Amino acid sequence: MKVGFVNIFGKPNAGKSTLLNALMEEKLAIVSSKVQTTRHRIKGILTEKDYQIVFSDTPGIIEPKYKLHEKMMGAVKNSLEDADVALLIVDINENLEECDTIFSSLKLNVPAIVVINKIDRANQEKIKSAIDFFSSKPYCRKTVTISASSGINKKKFLKEILEFLPEGEPFFDTDEITDLQTRFFVAELIREKIFELFGDEIPYQATVVVNEFKEKTTLIKIAADIIVQRETQKAIILGEGGKMIKKLGTESRKSIEDFLKHKIFLELFVKVRDKWRDNDIWLKEYGYH
Repeated sequence: MKVGFVNIFGKPNAGKSTLLNALMEEKLAIVSSKVQTTRHRIKGILTEKDYQIVFSDTPGIIEPKYKLHEKMMGAVKNSLEDADVALLIVDINENLEECDTIFSSLKLNVPAIVVINKIDRANQEKIKSAIDFFSSKPYCRKTVTISASSGINKKKFLKEILEFLPEGEPFFDTDEITDLQTRFFVAELIREKIFELFGDEIPYQATVVVNEFKEKTTLIKIAADIIVQRETQKAIILGEGGKMIKKLGTESRKSIEDFLKHKIFLELFVKVRDKWRDNDIWLKEYGYH
């Protein structure tokens, strides 16, 4: 049996989360057109009779400006340490030299497959140029071209990975698809709606903490705090007469019910924590270890 950790690295918004979801055929990672959506390492466990692949979506690689960013880059570092194969994903319309600098800085000691994404937005000449560019790099064992958002040939894609994986015993039970708790995904789905509904700095300066998750006979009762940095941000999330918090609650509830396949009752609260992104105690409390 082929087993191993296949970890996905790249710049923000390259398509890492979309790729994980496509490979798992499950929505494990939230997706947004805004950068820095992913803040944690999210594992997806794909098990078939002859292989178990543990995929990891990781935060986009950035230069840290806050302690939160440092925690995010810590998740990237941990993923580098246990990878058996690295998927280096690049948006074909990004600056390829910048991507190469980032990939080179990872100092990989495992086989790397460069995944050239969003090829539906480029012509054949540009695609060939990108393949030639990365194929010549010392870290690149293989190049693969995909459009993660419009669907991938999963069987063909996995075949490219399995070639590099060692044989061994599975790490997880066959029915497990992730090692994260349901509460984590609930908080992430609420945070995804914040990215969709609010602009400017709010998505980047907000986080979500699920404080209550009670399974009752007919529904699941969930209470969550939305943490922001300033009173003005709280006022925007609440909206005039509570209009925006109601909209956020309604849209979050629908996403969570789709995910859990169960009716839920959702309560949202907004709390202000000044400079929480630079506070070790609050970061730990909010799940950024």
